[in-house]
Formats: sequence, structure tokens, C-alpha cells
Amino acid sequence: MYDLSYVQKQLINRKPGILGSSDSMKSAVILPLVYVNQELSILFEVRSKTLTKQPGEICFPGGKIDPSDLNPQAAAVRELSEEIGIAESEVEIVAPLDILVTPFRGIIYPFVGIFNNLKDIRINAFEVDHIFTVPLSFFENYQPLKHTMRMKFEPNEGFPLEKIANKRSYTNRYSDFPESFYYYENYVIWGLTARILTHFIEIIKR
Repeated sequence: MYDLSYVQKQLINRKPGILGSSDSMKSAVILPLVYVNQELSILFEVRSKTLTKQPGEICFPGGKIDPSDLNPQAAAVRELSEEIGIAESEVEIVAPLDILVTPFRGIIYPFVGIFNNLKDIRINAFEVDHIFTVPLSFFENYQPLKHTMRMKFEPNEGFPLEKIANKRSYTNRYSDFPESFYYYENYVIWGLTARILTHFIEIIKR
């Protein structure tokens, strides 16, 4: 039989995590800062057009956390090094950003990082088509366009919908998610990259 002291003992030193994280894909990305012509800028990647997932889209360096990675930060630095050739020792992590939990891409750990310049970049063409940079000042007064993405609740065959007390409310249920769109020259930044970018800009805005 359980008593309160036993329950307290199990909980007292436990650190809270993210519920369901053990079953979720985990990734880490870096929002990279670099000086371009003496102006602090953000580096973006354009994904290779030969990739099967999101070819040609804009993203930050990053990827899946491997079992061999010490932690999410180490994974983010490793991925940046593999994708654009900057030595891991040349990348300084400034700070972590808020952890992002997504319905399709699992859990994403974003970090702000900085490296010295662009001259040492060696692009991995298998993963990256090219890079571009945007001055940080560009975002100071920029208002991204807002659009809505809709996700519909649709039970699979065999789902016991009839067992749910309020089943009628689930037959045509959906959720709307706001999406931000940033336009810079010929580039369109949206999706999870825009969400992380917006979070960062909101933190640093004067």
C-alpha cells in the first residue's frame, strides 16, 4: 500500500522533463551569428535540392541528436560543422533558446552560436545547396506576414471514438497554428526556422 511519504520520496529530487520525450525524435539547431562587413548577421542554409525531406527550403544548421552526442548542444555544434565545415572549436555557444515541441518534427533544442567569419566555410553539398546571411538590423523593425496552418483531428480506422463521452466534438475538430513569413531578397523564411527566428528577435529587440 502506498503512503504519502513514499510518494514524496519518489518525487522530491526528480527533475521535470518533457512528457513523451522518450518516444519523440530529438534534434538540435544553431541560429548562427557572424560578422559580415563589420555588421552582425544571421546565417541561413538553403537545403540541397536533392534531399528527400524539405529540399530547397531555408533552415538553420542542425539535425538529429545521435546517441554518441554528449548533449543537444554538442549535437548542434557537430551538425553545423558537418554542414558548413566550420571547426567545432571555432563555434561559441552564446545561449540556449526555448525548447520547441512540435507535432511532426519532435523536440527541437535551439541554440544561439557565433563564429568568426565566413572564409573558413566549406559547404557540404550533399546537405546544403548554399548559404546566405541577413544583417541582424534588418529584423529590428521588420513585421513578418502571418498566415494560418490548419491541422485536422482524424481518427484512424479502429479508433474507439464511440467510447469517448463527447465524441461528436471530435468528428470535425481542428487546430489552427500561426505561421510567420519573412521575405529577404529572393528568400522566404517560414516554418520552424521562422518560429525560432521570431523567438530570438523578440528576446533581443530593444
